[in-house]
Amino acid sequence: MTKLVKRLLLSIVVLCCQQTIGLTQTNHNLEVGKSMDIFNALYSNLDLFYVDSLNPQQTMTAAIDGMLRSLDPYTEYYPESETKNLQMMLTGKYAGIGALIKYHLGLKRVVIDEPYEGMPAAEAGVKKGDIILAIDDSVMTDKQVSYVSSHLRGDAGTSFMLKVKRPSTGKVMKFKITRKNIKLPELPYYGMLADEEKKIGYINLNQFTEGCAKSVRRAFVELKKQGAEALVFDLRSNGGGSEMEAVDIVNLWVPQEQTVVENRGKVRQANRTYKTRLEPVDTVMPLVVLVNGETASASEITSGALQDLDRAIIIGTRTYGKGLVQVPMDLPYNTNVKITTSKYYIPSGRCIQAINYKRGEAGGYKERIADSLTHVFYTRNGREVRDGGGIKPDVEVKNDTMPNIVYYLSVGGLDSTEVMFDYVVDYIAKHQQIAAPQEFHLTEQDWQEFKARVVNSGFTYDAMSKKQFDELVKAAKFEGYYEDAKEAFDVLEKKLQHDVASQLDKHRATIQQMIELDIISAFYYQKGGIEAGLGYDKQLKEAVRILKSEDEIKKILEPQKK
Repeated sequence: MTKLVKRLLLSIVVLCCQQTIGLTQTNHNLEVGKSMDIFNALYSNLDLFYVDSLNPQQTMTAAIDGMLRSLDPYTEYYPESETKNLQMMLTGKYAGIGALIKYHLGLKRVVIDEPYEGMPAAEAGVKKGDIILAIDDSVMTDKQVSYVSSHLRGDAGTSFMLKVKRPSTGKVMKFKITRKNIKLPELPYYGMLADEEKKIGYINLNQFTEGCAKSVRRAFVELKKQGAEALVFDLRSNGGGSEMEAVDIVNLWVPQEQTVVENRGKVRQANRTYKTRLEPVDTVMPLVVLVNGETASASEITSGALQDLDRAIIIGTRTYGKGLVQVPMDLPYNTNVKITTSKYYIPSGRCIQAINYKRGEAGGYKERIADSLTHVFYTRNGREVRDGGGIKPDVEVKNDTMPNIVYYLSVGGLDSTEVMFDYVVDYIAKHQQIAAPQEFHLTEQDWQEFKARVVNSGFTYDAMSKKQFDELVKAAKFEGYYEDAKEAFDVLEKKLQHDVASQLDKHRATIQQMIELDIISAFYYQKGGIEAGLGYDKQLKEAVRILKSEDEIKKILEPQKK
């Protein structure tokens, strides 16, 4: 076959492909136009003939939300009333008083949960547990958290009168508070760990907002000045944020011109490669990154890239698995949309997206990628890693399971007595100051007082063993052998009766730890709570153990021998 014929055949194939693609695109555009005509006609008829008057904004927003629901949970529409929420998510900034609030089940009121250090609420003297009665002339006693929150926020520089009731004294108090721009603390704590054998630094990053890479750089440089020989970088429960900030953080420990992440989408504009662009701070210091099931998105780019480049050891539990990239876009009339435009791929070439979002005739559905369907990739040193299902840590360390009684005492919305929250509020009121975060502990008298308070409050919880027992009784009655075994069932039921007082003593260490951390956070804010919690941290202890052994670090980062 001559070269001329080959070229002619190739030209024909290319032309046919172009025509097919063009025809497909034309058909697609026709379908879009047809669907838009149908939708417009449908709404026009609804607006004209429906028995009640329609609210255009509500109806259209519902239609848009329904359409987006068939895609993925990250593609979201923001009407004009919610655009501030999008900006807060992107920047971590909002204008308000700087405090967390919660709904108190016992009081059936919204209360202050945690004022932020240096923010208007804390500076005005608002305390944990204060019951919100009114904001200016608007009564808040019958409102939900979202309503109260929206009224606490506003334009920076505006002032309002906050009326609260302090539960420890029963006194009604008024505070004039001026809202200011609040930037959520992305770096709540960093410092040197207390270890006699090796100087190890610790940095906790809880979100990837604008400028966080500079904050991490400053913290890391300061720790090096303090003599840090190794570093623990904590990304647990960090839901992510800015992709560029993740690249710049990786750049602290990786040389220039290294590919950190690639975005690959349907359109050319969505494709982009991010490389390190600055001189690193330190490329040899031993580094551990802590992760868990709530480590997602930009956090997974950071931990995954450091794993793929064999620059850090990843410790903890498997991460969330969000490998999708969203881009915010402006729409008419001050509305916005956040669209998933691409997937991201870290240096080994893998995408760690854990869930496939499918679309079919019946609408959208999702499926988790099975481990058997994942593919093998290799780190720079030749270690095996896999795509799909998040970042699997190099060293898995699971946290201890929370006992049921502890879960009910500590998780909001489960304990109708709110006995633990109220105990902490009363303890704060009785003490002007407490010991330093790592030195503070409840006394035996404090514990006995809390224990008696729980028992007398009428606190109850659902024991899992009792639930399983009830199911067993139902099955036995259904199958007809309950009466023959009734005596045995009665004996077992008595043994399963949970005594709150004895269960409190059994799990005292865990419960007391949670109370102490709440009290410490009230006096020393978020920073103090994190510092105190390091002493109980199982995953951190394993990180420290590994960082003190050069042989173990080398062994983990070497390729597996087959």
